[in-house]
Amino acid sequence: MFRPSIPLGRIFGITVDLVYSWFLIFGLLTWMLAVNYFPREFKNWSAPEYWFLGALTAVIFFVSVLLHELGHSLVALRYKVQVPRITLFIFGGVSQIAGEPPSAGAEFWIAVAGPIVSFALAGLFFVLQLLLAPISPLLATAKYLALINVMLALFNLIPGFPLDGGRVFRAIVWGVSHNFKKATLIAADTGRLIGFFFIAFGVWFALRGNFLNGLWIAFIGWFLESAAAAQVQQQVMQGLLAGHKVSEAMGHDYATIPADTTLERVVHDYILASGRTSFVIMSDSEVVGLLTLPVIRKVPRAECSTTTALEALIPAEQMQSIRPDAELWTAVEQMGRNGVAQLPVMTNKTILGMLSRDDLIHYLGLLQALKA
Repeated sequence: MFRPSIPLGRIFGITVDLVYSWFLIFGLLTWMLAVNYFPREFKNWSAPEYWFLGALTAVIFFVSVLLHELGHSLVALRYKVQVPRITLFIFGGVSQIAGEPPSAGAEFWIAVAGPIVSFALAGLFFVLQLLLAPISPLLATAKYLALINVMLALFNLIPGFPLDGGRVFRAIVWGVSHNFKKATLIAADTGRLIGFFFIAFGVWFALRGNFLNGLWIAFIGWFLESAAAAQVQQQVMQGLLAGHKVSEAMGHDYATIPADTTLERVVHDYILASGRTSFVIMSDSEVVGLLTLPVIRKVPRAECSTTTALEALIPAEQMQSIRPDAELWTAVEQMGRNGVAQLPVMTNKTILGMLSRDDLIHYLGLLQALKA
């Protein structure tokens, strides 16, 4: 099955993933180093040496990005904020911090931890330059990594949400105003303005003849504006859902299947026939577990004809579920934190319904229509 990302492992209990777009920026960075930076700085090397050193430097740079994100993540864990995963992608990396920091001070230190790590790495590579001066290939690598880590820290300190500087700015506004939502909207709107500035500057740069650099700057601006706009939309959605309970949006219609049904039959007789992607397995009116499409995907195709739903399901004690009287926004956060598309709505071991992303979207549409 196609996976949107490649799992690399776990560090301090945090899953580290690599998105396929990472290979694009890795290739571009290696190419830039091999044909531009290293030949200009260190002459008379062979082409294989330039390319090998370019690839090695690109790998170490992304290790530096991972350490930058670990800086955020470890401080977040210190403040009891969960961090399910770190993802490396085309723009570098991002820590998936689940939930909001408990205070403005916590937000400040979580945000500033990444740039502090990058500045520390830049200092380390600067010292290594002095030690490795006689060995030109290692000197070249240390010199570039010192420079790029300083640039990484400074870029992230731009006060545009969701960059680290934008989060620092939000922490300051939050600390002054004592209003988290207001601080988030101000930081996000500032981030959108900075994103538009990058886009305009990139277009101007491209029109003056530096097309590739201008295009890249505009692309970064588009990314910043989109991410900030998404944060604004999240705040609007949170405001709409405030005060509403899971019981108001959940579906009472959920599918059950016999525990001895083979996965092959589940696919052909239930998923393809009804379009449903999750099924509750019951025994004596109690929930035994949940069978979902991602769980089925993990089973090799050759074993689907002999593996039963009971053998593949998520056991009841491991199921992600939610109570009907829980806040809807809590359900949204839980879905995002655990990467699930639906939550069984349960009281003790009794299932009352199912809350899916489609249910949430439909309910949000109703709330928006009523507000309009």
